[in-house]
Amino acid sequence: MWKESENALERSYEFKDFVAAIAFMVNAAMYIEQLDHHPIWTNVYNKVFVKLQTHDAGDTVTDKDRKLAEVLDQVYEEITKKA
Repeated sequence: MWKESENALERSYEFKDFVAAIAFMVNAAMYIEQLDHHPIWTNVYNKVFVKLQTHDAGDTVTDKDRKLAEVLDQVYEEITKKA
């Protein structure tokens, strides 16, 4: 679930292993480039933490963040269904 806190949307995703976590990041990268809206994200083994905020809007949450959050959730569903 996405959590809005301190002018950002945040979520952690958990996968079966490191390869699945990296597959999520790679697959999401294509959509991220298309949307031209890049997240702050980190990976530790089977977890990916994502933070979204629009820097051009003063580091606040905008529709761009909400759209990217939806896309990331869709990519997560696709990756976890393949597991």
